[in-house]
Amino acid sequence: MIPVETLTALVRSYNPQSDAGLIEAAYDYARKMHAGQRRQSGEPYFSHPVAVAMLLAEQKLDDATIITALLHDTIEDTLSTYSEVALRFGEEVAQLVDGVTKLTNLELSSVENEQAENFRKLLMAMSKDPRVLLVKLADRLHNMRTIRHLPLEKQQRKARETMDIYAPLAGRMGMQWMREELEDLGFRVLNPEARNSIIRRFLTLRRETGDVIAKITDDIRTVLTQAGVEAEVFGREKKPYSIWRKMEEKKEGFHRLSDIYGFRIITHSVGDCYTALGAVHQRWRAVPGRFKDYISQPKSNGYRSIHTTVSGRDGKRVEVQIRTQEMHAVAETGVAAHWSYRDGERFENPFAVDPFRWLRAITERFEGQEDEEFLEHVKLEMFTDQVFCFTPKGEVVKLPRGATPIDFAYAIHTRIGDSCVGAKVDGQRVPLWTKLRNGQSVTIIRAEGQRPQPSWEDMVVTGRAKAAIRRSLRSEQRATQVRLGREIARVALERVGKKATDKALEAAARRLGLEEADDVLARLGAAEMTGKELVATLYPELLRDAALPRPSSDTAPVVIGLNTGQVARPAPCCNPIPGERIVGIAVRGKGVVIHAIDCAELGAYEDEPDRWIDLRWSEGQARADHVVRIEVTMANDSGVLGRICTLIGEQRANITDIVFTDRKPDFFRMVIDIEVRDMEHLTHVLTAIDADSDVAQVARFRQAQAVAKRTEPERG
Repeated sequence: MIPVETLTALVRSYNPQSDAGLIEAAYDYARKMHAGQRRQSGEPYFSHPVAVAMLLAEQKLDDATIITALLHDTIEDTLSTYSEVALRFGEEVAQLVDGVTKLTNLELSSVENEQAENFRKLLMAMSKDPRVLLVKLADRLHNMRTIRHLPLEKQQRKARETMDIYAPLAGRMGMQWMREELEDLGFRVLNPEARNSIIRRFLTLRRETGDVIAKITDDIRTVLTQAGVEAEVFGREKKPYSIWRKMEEKKEGFHRLSDIYGFRIITHSVGDCYTALGAVHQRWRAVPGRFKDYISQPKSNGYRSIHTTVSGRDGKRVEVQIRTQEMHAVAETGVAAHWSYRDGERFENPFAVDPFRWLRAITERFEGQEDEEFLEHVKLEMFTDQVFCFTPKGEVVKLPRGATPIDFAYAIHTRIGDSCVGAKVDGQRVPLWTKLRNGQSVTIIRAEGQRPQPSWEDMVVTGRAKAAIRRSLRSEQRATQVRLGREIARVALERVGKKATDKALEAAARRLGLEEADDVLARLGAAEMTGKELVATLYPELLRDAALPRPSSDTAPVVIGLNTGQVARPAPCCNPIPGERIVGIAVRGKGVVIHAIDCAELGAYEDEPDRWIDLRWSEGQARADHVVRIEVTMANDSGVLGRICTLIGEQRANITDIVFTDRKPDFFRMVIDIEVRDMEHLTHVLTAIDADSDVAQVARFRQAQAVAKRTEPERG
């Protein structure tokens, strides 16, 4: 196990002002919390958080991130709590540990919809503080390095999750070295035969050609010295997964594959980068179409470098990357450069971007989308390479490879994309499916009233364009469905003598748990519900067969739970009815009084549990003789009261009393006693009344409300 002195010495090497005592305290606390726990390998579990902390220290991260790494599993896997971590190590660390815990609890299932939902949560969680993701990525990297100790099925699930989610995230956050290692570790699990085959071919190539990397490195150093450029030169073989992916994409064998070697030239200034580029191109032939200048047009995650591919020694193609020291730091550590230290001070790397920017933009851009679309579009954002095109004013628009003029239009503004009818590229009219290339100037031709076409979705590659097109198509389709649904509602309700008013449709929406009346109409128009179902929602009693037999007078007792000989009566304060939970209160000389479980009067009996009796309603349909009170606020207009009484009668409920509680020039408020079968029957009555345009409010009325709202009622 790595001793704490090794960790603190590494941190002090780049941050002499580090609080070594606090790191040591976190080390000791985590070791104590994880005492007795073992990994699958048999090692003490604590070896894992220490290894994660070392990985982050190698990225020169701040104390809070290092301490979070040490503690990242304590809240989830030990008796430690958020409040204890906050008390010992501060609120910042506690929030970071809690964030990592929540990410860990997101099982990124291979089931698409579950994976999408959890991936959305992952992005939302890390958008608050990307250091959460940095710890999680380091955690995943160490787990992948030690994955061989897990059962094969679990290895494959973790490897697939790593390839689909964590490796692309690492790359999108600028941590390319971590992306490459995560991909290769996942490749080792998912396709070990292919990986071993590529490694064997590398070994064979070395035997045949010798150490090509050392020879080409020396060649480049010689060329740079002659050009007067001071620089470091590094060479490497590309990772097996990178090689295999290119073989699959290009459908070529290993020996026909170009640029399996990569070289980096690290200079002292931007001017030296371009001088080095000229020297390399003078010495070796540049491969057409393989030049990219990410210094003048950096990637959105801050990556800057010049990429070129040349035919090097023996005609072998090699890729050369040229960048400054500061650019190299960002290229190696990505967003971690935002928190990195140098000589005890936070190092303000001029090329490091705000790590919150991309995360915030992507979560806002796809807000409100379905989970599957969200996952698709985020993956598009992460996996794309870029081309750079220009507006007529010379502004640069960054797009992924394969983008079309429609992508370009939506990248400028959604309104421009929606109204696009054509495009010119470098002054020439082109089809909208044309793939754009680096350096082209694009002019979008617009027409007001134009709407996106369904075929556009197959022409675009950006998540932003796909999202906007789908949103517009859904909106247009919904408008058509609403128009059709309104006609269906009108015909269906007229058949039972009712009108499809906005008030009625709003009442139906509430009954169905929808947000607004248009949602009901859209369902009707999309054939997701029928006109008969709408009538059943608003006026179910109108559809009941009048010939249905009524419950006989000798049906079984409605209330179950009474002892033999006990007499029960409903409490006048709440008037409980079948379908709601009830409880009995024993009253000396009066038998049992039945209350609804949520009745406010039950509070008076909290200290007398012996008087409580567990009761319930029997199954089956009860007689419509259960009295319940409703309060109605309606317009003071001729015919309204009669219409309300008719509505109640249509729902087969009997009115036993009406009490006016408030009379105003423009409205009446009244309490109506009605007889119903059960809660379902009461809901039907309330819905039918609520659908009337002259009813402002209708609700069930409890006696406790009467005490607060009125004194002596005025009999009508």
